[in-house]
Amino acid sequence: MAGKNVAASGGEAPRERVVVITRIFDASRELVFEAWTNPKHLARWFGPKTFTNPVCEVDARAGGKWRIVMRAPDGTEYPCGGVYEEVRPPEFLSFTNNAVDNDGNVIIEGHTTVLLEAQGRKTKLTLTTRGKAMVDYAVAYLSGMEAGWTQSLEKLESELPSL
Repeated sequence: MAGKNVAASGGEAPRERVVVITRIFDASRELVFEAWTNPKHLARWFGPKTFTNPVCEVDARAGGKWRIVMRAPDGTEYPCGGVYEEVRPPEFLSFTNNAVDNDGNVIIEGHTTVLLEAQGRKTKLTLTTRGKAMVDYAVAYLSGMEAGWTQSLEKLESELPSL
């Protein structure tokens, strides 16, 4: 399913965006869940295709925090993080997903859920994510939200056989 823009007015770029992506992985949902909650694994696939994650901290429990610093090929860093609201191994994650500037100010306020459904030896993942720009310049980042998540999930798919 493609991304949906909300709260647009009069030709302006939307300040909020919702994206829903569904994928089937050739892996057990236990393994896919582990890839989402183990910082060693998450650091290998999270973020757009050419990005790396020099910082990846995960406390995957209700109330636990997560923090990732994505690094672009040009060295620009994009910190993000949030708090896990619900963690139900191996089927469901719900967490805040905020992008912050280098001073720690929230520039995109977000929320993400990940539903994992067993389909034989495969796993159906349904990701629903919402982002709301809190500053004007972050509106442009929302247009890349679907592509970024799609690339992340493609990286996850290629990493699963080696986990």
